Amino acid sequence: MRIGELSRRTGVHERLLRYYEQQGLLRPVRRASGYREYGESEIAIVRRIRSLLAAGLNTATIATVLPCLREDEQRLVPTCSALIADLNRERERITAAIAELQNSREMLDTVIAAAPEEVLAGVVPDVPVVAGSAARHSGRGSRG
Repeated sequence: MRIGELSRRTGVHERLLRYYEQQGLLRPVRRASGYREYGESEIAIVRRIRSLLAAGLNTATIATVLPCLREDEQRLVPTCSALIADLNRERERITAAIAELQNSREMLDTVIAAAPEEVLAGVVPDVPVVAGSAARHSGRGSRG
């Protein structure tokens, strides 16, 4: 099947399928005309790629783990023992990122909770805390 058909059958845009090929995740056969030719098995591979991306893995990591996975009743199953260590490292990375985001949210909650009632109600007009800070953050600072 050609790239348009693979796109229709997987719901993945053709541009992303080309990107997956560039990253070594898909390996279509090239016809003499230059067209990509995909087999039926690529549908399952695209599904695996999408699942791994949704799990927070980047394409470089997916390229290393993809050959060691198979699908079994709508779930991915590791087929290489070395893969478990890689997946555990990725899980630890994601857990650390979640903890950092939770800390950031807690800090924002503390700042928001410290706002006086009139600020929360919108009674006080918005004024930059430091002169020029709003212009600096919006990219419209003055020159001179």
